[in-house]
This record gives sequence, C-alpha cells and structure tokens, in this order.
Amino acid sequence: MTSAEVTRRRVMGAGLGAVAAGLAGCSGGSGPVRRLRLATGPEGGPYNAFGEALARAVAASGRRLEIVPVSTSASVDNLRKLDDGSVELALAMADAAEDAVLGRESFTRPAAVTALARVYVNYTHLLVPADGSVRSVSELAGRPVAAGATGSGVQVVAGRVLRAAGLGDGSAAALERQLGLAASAAALRERAVDALFWSGGVPTPALAGLARELPLRFLPLDGYVDVLRQGHGPVYSAVTLPAGVYGLTEPVGTVGVGNYLLARDDVPRSATRELLQVVFERWSDLLREVTAGARLEPRFAISTGAVPLHPGAVTYYRSVYG
Repeated sequence: MTSAEVTRRRVMGAGLGAVAAGLAGCSGGSGPVRRLRLATGPEGGPYNAFGEALARAVAASGRRLEIVPVSTSASVDNLRKLDDGSVELALAMADAAEDAVLGRESFTRPAAVTALARVYVNYTHLLVPADGSVRSVSELAGRPVAAGATGSGVQVVAGRVLRAAGLGDGSAAALERQLGLAASAAALRERAVDALFWSGGVPTPALAGLARELPLRFLPLDGYVDVLRQGHGPVYSAVTLPAGVYGLTEPVGTVGVGNYLLARDDVPRSATRELLQVVFERWSDLLREVTAGARLEPRFAISTGAVPLHPGAVTYYRSVYG
C-alpha cells in the first residue's frame, strides 16, 4: 500500500472531533492576507478560467487569502514551477502529477508536490476534418498532428496515445507538432495538420467554435485505455463524449484523465483548509467555465492516486467525513 493510500484510509476513518472546532475559527479574522500564486495555463484556456474563477470566489469569501493566477503552458510547466517555489498552488493533469511525484518521464527527480483535490475529469479529444480520409488513429502514420503545447498535459497524453497505437517512433510515427489550443485549431482549419489532440472539459469552447466552422470527426480512443493503464497506472479511465456536443450524432468513447488542484507541502495548513472551504462552497461556479454537468464531492476529490494529500487537505476532509 502506498503512503498516499494510507493517508486516504486515515481520512476516511477519522472523526470530526476537535478538527471541526479548529475549522470553525479559520475564516475571517484580522491577520495579514496570505497571498498564494496559482499556476494555471494559457490565457483563454480552461485552467486559466478555473484560476480566475477561484481568485474571484476567494476574494468574495472574506477570508484572509488572495489567489493570484499565473498564466503558464499548463500541467508539466505548472509542476516544475510548484517544485521550484515560483508558485504555491497549481493545476495539473493526474498523469503529469504522478510523473512529478515519482520523478519519471519529464521529471528527473521526485518533485515537492501534494494534492488538495481532484477537481474534474479531462476528456481526451482527437479530431480530424469530417471530409478527410482519416478514420482511425493508425491512419495518422506519417501525418502532421497537433499534439499540445510544450510543457502541457495534452503533450503527455497525446504522446502516450500515439505510442500505444504504434505511432511513437520510426517510419510509422505521426509527426507531432507542439501547438497550443488556439494554434492547433487554426492549423486544423487551414489543413496544416491532419489531426488535433486536446484534453479538457466538455464542451471546450474553442473546439465548439471550430465545429461550427468545420465539420469534424472525433476518433474513438477508449480502445487504448487498457494499454495506457498497464503502462502508467489507473490515472486513465474510459469516458464518453456525449451525443449532442460538437454536433456529434452519437457518443464517442475516449480516455479520461483527472485534474488536480495541487500545493507545495510548505503552504500552511490553515491556508489550504480555507481554500478548500471556498472550493467546495463554490464548486458549481468554478466548474461552469471548464466542463458541463460535473460535480465536486469529497469522496471523489480525495482520489489523487500516487500524489499524497497535503496535511491541511487531510484535516479538511476529516471534518467533512465526520
């Protein structure tokens, strides 16, 4: 059993007791405002929208906290900033966060990262022009593919899907282009790439807009979930893009990846408890801009895999479970 799993079992079994009394006095007060920088993502993207919404919610709460969103390239970039201390909080996809904690792939050593909550699930989108010839991932061999910006979580999951499909290297490799979402959409519209990877909530506004301009085909990816789980653990799951979004006439199975709200372990416990109080009080406002129909519940939020919960988060969840 991992240390993260032990922590979560203790959270589940702990009682309310004195913890609730401690929480009752942690908001308001006359002390100095604690300023926490939150690494989000590119301006106009879902992480940036979540970060801005969280900053507004915290400001409106009257708590002695200030959240300062910082625009970045997203997951991998955010985790590096969290580790080097240039931010105190970050958003990141679960696969990249586990890589950081375990010191693998993009990370040469374990990073100083803890989790506050699993906040929602990203859906992996792989789309091609509907009038094109590509109907499966294997047909992307030798073709240019927009595979996420450098330092993004999209880049991580896109590369893994392509490798699972046998398109990661050699003569059969897809030609990965490191592009952010806006540049990826423009490249697909102009036929500069033959496919576009994206990982985000449903619907993602930029892709909904693209679908109104260009008829799209969404390629199924759920057949790769087992291979991804075998290679990288249970951070990946089978999810479904529902009929009706992006003009889809039927559901499309794909790969789901959780998104974590993270903190350095040296952020004070009181600050993380207060922040989580705001997150759970205002979750519907926070998620409105990033994914439709999602809910945030404590039993879901503590599912952070190999990423250990911050001690302040442990205290908060103990109070919730009673």
